[in-house]
Amino acid sequence: MTLAGELKKVLRGEVEDAPATLEAYSRDASLFAVTPEVVVHPKDATDIGILVRYATKIKEKPGGHISLTARSAGTDMSGGPLNDSVIVDMTRHFSRLLELSSDASVGATAYAVVEPGMYFRDFDKETKKKNLELPSYTASREINTVGGMVANNSGGEKNLKYGKTARYVQELDVVLADGQTYTLKNLEGDALQQKLNKKDFEGDIYRAVSKLISTHRAVIEAGKPKVEKNSSGYALWDMGDGVNSLNLGRLMVGSQGTLGLITKIKFSLVHPQPCSAMTILFLDSLSELGKIVPQVLAKQPDSFESYDDNTFKLAVKYFPEFATQMRSGIISLGISFLPELWMLLTGGIPKLVLMVEFRADTQEEALKKAVELEEEIKKTQPNIGSRVAKNEHASKKYWAIRRESFNLLRKKIRNKRTAPFIDDFVVPPWTLSEFLPKLEVILKPYEKSMQYTVAGHVGDGNFHIIPLVDPANPDTAKIIDELSHKVYDLVLSYHGSISGEHNDGFIRTPYVEKMFGPEMFALFLQIKKIFDPHNIFNPGKKVGTTFSDAFAHLDLPKGK
Repeated sequence: MTLAGELKKVLRGEVEDAPATLEAYSRDASLFAVTPEVVVHPKDATDIGILVRYATKIKEKPGGHISLTARSAGTDMSGGPLNDSVIVDMTRHFSRLLELSSDASVGATAYAVVEPGMYFRDFDKETKKKNLELPSYTASREINTVGGMVANNSGGEKNLKYGKTARYVQELDVVLADGQTYTLKNLEGDALQQKLNKKDFEGDIYRAVSKLISTHRAVIEAGKPKVEKNSSGYALWDMGDGVNSLNLGRLMVGSQGTLGLITKIKFSLVHPQPCSAMTILFLDSLSELGKIVPQVLAKQPDSFESYDDNTFKLAVKYFPEFATQMRSGIISLGISFLPELWMLLTGGIPKLVLMVEFRADTQEEALKKAVELEEEIKKTQPNIGSRVAKNEHASKKYWAIRRESFNLLRKKIRNKRTAPFIDDFVVPPWTLSEFLPKLEVILKPYEKSMQYTVAGHVGDGNFHIIPLVDPANPDTAKIIDELSHKVYDLVLSYHGSISGEHNDGFIRTPYVEKMFGPEMFALFLQIKKIFDPHNIFNPGKKVGTTFSDAFAHLDLPKGK
């Protein structure tokens, strides 16, 4: 009997293995393609527990092959939700908002309890009804799910002020390797001691992780990322000391489904400030960042974003699409861009456009902050062009360019394919004026083979480079392999991170050991073994994939 036939006998949820279904689930937004054997849509946590125990039985047999990879929207750019065995789709039956509290009593925190397959756009609509927000949303906010945000520890344009998704995860319900559902959260004192004293699978995990964390404190501290933003590896440095406190929920966030299957999430929420104004800065040289970045960060903006000249050119080329995205007429949008068009005619296209947004409870307060920054820049660096968008409506066009460039690349450039493989590195923001010119030198020899746009979270030193490549060119795979090593070697020479928010997946897992060092990587391997002794959960992500393994999954001709 086929695997699909076997699973239909034990699960209440749907089980599918039609060729068209398997093809649809063989890709995400990455460069990879891996065809699964079956796709399941579990009904509930009980169904997932049955599935996990079934997989364990298979793996305990000699030569048994089965693994489980959770998937929601499939917007991952790293190959994270791809697998050749069982895809566990969470969008069909795990898509409910279970609870939403805006308790205003003293010391209370607004929160939501939600299932991982709920789309963020739907979740956001519900929280906004109570003037609440999960502020770690991504540029793909209209198409991603909250479960994907947790699995990757996503961040976005508000990260500078509000931080990444991990900051807002209070509790997780997770099905672990024994098929049982556990609530994972921060535990201290007697509550932690009770878990450590349990004589069962849960107790074994708590004791093993506690020992690993407390015994290897020095290694963990030395291997901890030196930048503020990171989604690579397992967050051993951010889950307590293992003796007085331990947060297994924090370990799950960003683990990309490799340690268990999340069934429920409790998020803390914030009250967003309603008013905004933006200072826009136009840089002709990347070297100008050296003075600009610390000057802007000293003003404590809510967001500090950027896009490059290639993104600007793309916006001009596909101006009607931007008008549609903004729900604006072409004429009215064109009028709003007249100051920028005049700037282009008189001074050319800026190398980098910086967007510095300030939010406040009143429009006057937000505008005051934006004007003060512009005035300061004019005094200290008069050669830098600037504008102030006085309100949210005026800044909307800049956000449209920043957010939509990747979608336009993917949809509009014919015979080319977006290739996210150096799409998420982080370096200390004060090094950008030195780092980015070196990056340009690395990219320049490849300009004939690929177009690319650069957009970034400047305040965090987190940049996204999305090249366009010719999928029919037999040299494309070789270029990706070559360029990845060069770029990540440069990033690591600045003590950066290979992933700020997109996670490791197939594309970056081979670099994880190089980033963290052999001692820290050995601890990652131990964590995987503690939680997943039979290697059931999303194998080959975070640990377990070599360069040749990843290369084999590229959905491109391999060349010679």
